[in-house]
Amino acid sequence: MASLDATSADKNVVDRRKLPRNKDLTVVMRGARDRLMERAGIHHFDRELLFMHTRALIINSATIPLLIAMIVVIGVFAGFDRTIVLWAGFAIGLYAILGLLARHLEKTGLANEEIRKWQIIYLSGHFMTSLGWAYFTFLDCTACGTNLFPVIKAVVIILVMAITAIISSALRAAILAAFALPVLTYTLLAWTHFDNPVQATMVIMLVAGLAFFYLVATRLNQSVAITLALQAEKDALIAELETANAMSDEGRRRAEEANLAKSRFLASMSHELRTPLNAILGFSEVMAKEVLGPIQNGTYREYASDIHASGEHLLNLINEILDLSRIEAGRYSINDEPLLLTDIASECIHMMNLKARNKDIALIPQFETGMLRLTADERSIRQILLNLMANAVKFTPPNGKIYVKVGWTAGGGQYISVRDTGPGIPPEEIPIVLSAFGQGSIAIKNAEQGTGLGLPIVQALVHIHDGEFHLFSKLREGTEALATFPRSRVLQGTQAKQSKPFHKKAA
Repeated sequence: MASLDATSADKNVVDRRKLPRNKDLTVVMRGARDRLMERAGIHHFDRELLFMHTRALIINSATIPLLIAMIVVIGVFAGFDRTIVLWAGFAIGLYAILGLLARHLEKTGLANEEIRKWQIIYLSGHFMTSLGWAYFTFLDCTACGTNLFPVIKAVVIILVMAITAIISSALRAAILAAFALPVLTYTLLAWTHFDNPVQATMVIMLVAGLAFFYLVATRLNQSVAITLALQAEKDALIAELETANAMSDEGRRRAEEANLAKSRFLASMSHELRTPLNAILGFSEVMAKEVLGPIQNGTYREYASDIHASGEHLLNLINEILDLSRIEAGRYSINDEPLLLTDIASECIHMMNLKARNKDIALIPQFETGMLRLTADERSIRQILLNLMANAVKFTPPNGKIYVKVGWTAGGGQYISVRDTGPGIPPEEIPIVLSAFGQGSIAIKNAEQGTGLGLPIVQALVHIHDGEFHLFSKLREGTEALATFPRSRVLQGTQAKQSKPFHKKAA
């Protein structure tokens, strides 16, 4: 048997369990995704990298000058002459110029068209600092020994390379601009003593160090660029989420306005349509029953009966629409009271017996014994049963049977079941018949077409009572509508006698 929980049914005729996407939101998110994919290149972050380099120079403006000052102090105690002091003043002045350039850029700001110009300015400033380190390679210390001082100079240059690689990683070419010349001058000065293994080793270390620290600066630059790219992606996604949230808020606002307009319309329709309908129903009934005297023309009498029947159909439709609207809006109030499902089922069977006999249909009650009272709204339970039985009578062929069952569920709750021997419903049409105004193909072919609101109202009323509604059907075998109510609504110790025992449990 095909089955489907009523909660999965949509409020439209078609089955739309996969909700459609908001087209505007989809376009916005796709555009954001495309823009983020285009930002993979590092060159898109040149401006940010230049600012990071500026901040690094300002923050660390005293680092290398302090190192130079330490070298001067050590050199003076080691026996250097005043040339080392002149070198220190020259080198610190060059770094001061580089720091002033950074502070100027931070103060004035950077336009997009000036990015390339400032990159060249910074590289030129780093090249100026290389003059100070090239000068350092020419220093000599007679008291340090011929083999020791070249090693000291190489170690100092490598140390400054490491510091510069870290500070200037946002502008990776800065390390080449700052140390290519010192390494070259050191190599040329050591050329005359290249047969000395210490000198040769220092040259190799300097060249290898320059290549290594350039690689380090490159990797750090790439890491910074990736971080900036991720930050840009995050910012873009946040912006798109804010856009989506704004669109969602606007959609919710419009939905609330539409719901309010619907409520106002239904309230107006309830008053404006029911008032004339009462007059139509009253006068048509008077005419059909010939209360004020006989109608000579039988055709007019039939017309009056047709008017009365159509008016009642329209009034029922209005009532069903209003009931469903109140349920959807959460304004459908129920009055819980202890009641016996078997008593209400018996009353409903009595009410539907005449209509069933007119079609030669047998209404067969099957009530379990020992039923307890259930806390529920009597009007709602009666409406559930009458809607289910009316559907069963409508679609059951002559000489058919309708079984009305009341019993216990396996979990200690109670159930109501209405099963007919009608044509059944195709499995793919069950979501349709459970939706508002939804009708299956068999119902459309049937002469007694309904409004398509009976089952949606039933499942909504069952859910209000914390229950579940299921529809089981098989073609050419019939349909069973099952409404179950939870154990929490059953009142203990209120057993009542039943006249027609039936011991089969609900499926």
